[in-house]
Amino acid sequence: MATNIVEIFGYSPSDMSEAAKSARRNFHCPFIDRRCQKSLRDGSPSGVCTLKPVTTAPVICCPYRLYGDKYQILTQTAQRAFGSKVRLFSGQEALIAENEPGYRRVAVFGKGWGKELRLPNRGASGGYFVDWILALLTETGDLEEFIAIEVQSIDTTGNYQDERNAALDEQNFSGRSTAGFNWENVNKRILPQLIYKGHALRQEPLCKKGLFFISPKPVYDKIKERLGGDLRKYAYQPGSLTFDWYDLDDVIEKGNPRALNFINSFTTTVDQVALAFTAPSNLPDAGVYEQAIRNVLEAPIA
Repeated sequence: MATNIVEIFGYSPSDMSEAAKSARRNFHCPFIDRRCQKSLRDGSPSGVCTLKPVTTAPVICCPYRLYGDKYQILTQTAQRAFGSKVRLFSGQEALIAENEPGYRRVAVFGKGWGKELRLPNRGASGGYFVDWILALLTETGDLEEFIAIEVQSIDTTGNYQDERNAALDEQNFSGRSTAGFNWENVNKRILPQLIYKGHALRQEPLCKKGLFFISPKPVYDKIKERLGGDLRKYAYQPGSLTFDWYDLDDVIEKGNPRALNFINSFTTTVDQVALAFTAPSNLPDAGVYEQAIRNVLEAPIA
């Protein structure tokens, strides 16, 4: 699949503002306000946030791209889940923070906030990390309830290094990269992990709203395509699985990263997802393999 880089270190490759050039010089990610955490094989920062295929819309290919505006997606998700305005604090800092009138305190556990929390396997070792745990506290600092959040973009295949290097050298790149997207990861990794984590979290009495999965819109579209269109909609509940999807704003301003817009949300249950994953409703018509065989056998022999 041919693609082009539309965001590198947070900005368009054609953006020659001082903010964009500084980000490229310093390998700085404006979304997490630190050095880019996405590495190439040689260990150097990739910097590539978003790729655009020839015939479709841009696709965010770095999960850190979703954390712009001071991790706004976490605040938005907490407010939808807990039904109130919230203030987010890193881990135990929530215990010593003052109660602000009209806001609830939420303790955040995840990379760079508090500590990451692992879901243990049934075996003696291993387990999955949950990207984020957001814990709602009472006015006295007790744990009232919590939600879990997974944040995913999509992995890439192929190569975009020539175009990346041209952007770093502030040179025009007239060709296209060979980079594409590893959509098979939806089947091999993303959905199986969501099902496992969703089942594990349903056992938690205080995980009253279940697991939230945040992704770019094209990733959600691929998940919906894989699962079919028959998933039933549910309210938040233990064992629910909520898909929230975002997309880049159309407005591009030099010197400013593009805004990230919340598009929509869909809540179902982990059982619905597991059933659709193992028994999909969007199978091809029966007999297609037989017909393919017959077409070959009945063709004239060269």
